[in-house]
Amino acid sequence: MKPTRSIALAVATLALGFWAGRAFAQMQTDTPAQAQTPAPTQAPAQAQTPSEAQSQTYDNSARLGLYIIMYNVKADDIQGPFVPPGTNLDVKDTNTLYLAYARRINKDWDVELAFGNPPKTETVGKGPATLGSAPYAGQVLLTAKWFSPTVLLQYKFLDESSQFRPYFGAGINFTHFYDIQPTDAGNAATGGPTMVKLTNSVGPAVNVGVVWHIDGPWHAYASYNYAKVKSDATLTTAGIVRTTTINFNPSAIVLSAGYSF
Repeated sequence: MKPTRSIALAVATLALGFWAGRAFAQMQTDTPAQAQTPAPTQAPAQAQTPSEAQSQTYDNSARLGLYIIMYNVKADDIQGPFVPPGTNLDVKDTNTLYLAYARRINKDWDVELAFGNPPKTETVGKGPATLGSAPYAGQVLLTAKWFSPTVLLQYKFLDESSQFRPYFGAGINFTHFYDIQPTDAGNAATGGPTMVKLTNSVGPAVNVGVVWHIDGPWHAYASYNYAKVKSDATLTTAGIVRTTTINFNPSAIVLSAGYSF
């Protein structure tokens, strides 16, 4: 995915959150004041108003939804014997299950642990149409799974009684690659059965989004997320070693529902 498109998505998500929050706050401000009436000597107990129910606080939240993942790959050309200039890699976008747990710190701050079902990614060739007689550009060369939890400290705007609350978060991402499997096309391009290793990655992560209080403990979330993920790749074929460094830099749209308790 092009970086300009990622930036546009982030700006659109943030704008939507601020617009929703401001619109709701304005609706509350524009509500006409009611005339005061004398209070009885002993007022009977009243049912909780919607505003009071909405402002009830919860310390924990579990969330379930969808990661729509888009990779912004920038990789060095593969280096090593028998590799022509311009031989590079790309990664196909994917979707996966989103899971998260959030802990309330105070009325403005939360900490979130976000993870999900490890996505299976497909790495494709980029550059020459062929390597020797083997097709290369556009071919799926290998598949890999990602274990990629992220911890985020999030600041929420507006009051806890607001139905819509925009938020911004920053934190750290850890990514471990496993179950790396070269395809037949990948082995043909490298000249035989190949072992591939990818180093772990630790990097910054940010997100921006909006939370919608539906009713009671139920909420809905929409956010744009970005993480810095960088790995050194080593490809070994019959003792021949080839290397590259890959900046995956995934961005993601997350749509989820949450239950607070």
